[in-house]
Amino acid sequence: MLGLNLAKMDKTPIIHAYRHLYRELLRAVQFAPPHRYTVRNQLRASFRDKDAVWDPEVSKRTLWFIQAARREAGIEHKVLKNLVRVAWERQNMDTWKVSFRKESESRGKDVIQEANNMKATVYNHYDMTINMLNKSMGIRLR
Repeated sequence: MLGLNLAKMDKTPIIHAYRHLYRELLRAVQFAPPHRYTVRNQLRASFRDKDAVWDPEVSKRTLWFIQAARREAGIEHKVLKNLVRVAWERQNMDTWKVSFRKESESRGKDVIQEANNMKATVYNHYDMTINMLNKSMGIRLR
């Protein structure tokens, strides 16, 4: 969602923006247990990102987008629902132990090796599409 550079600025508007975004995101996912944790983790990660820069206009537009997604089941709601679902899928990847077992069992099988290569690059196009959406609308979604 949003990141910050706290070196020279007051933290109060950033904290308020975080709280507003979190509250609206919880309302947008209707406090559903798997999705509220996904939203929380995504928001925390974006606010803790060291490379991101704080922009109040982007924060305001993102909040408007989330409020529109909460109010009615339109395009905004569908976009937000898919963002949360994909983020949840990304979080629920196999642990290293399970991945190691699957890899050791599949050695020598070309089809499984191709599937593993595809898994490594499956989200590239998705990430580029989200970046283009962010740039065109002046918002910051993840």
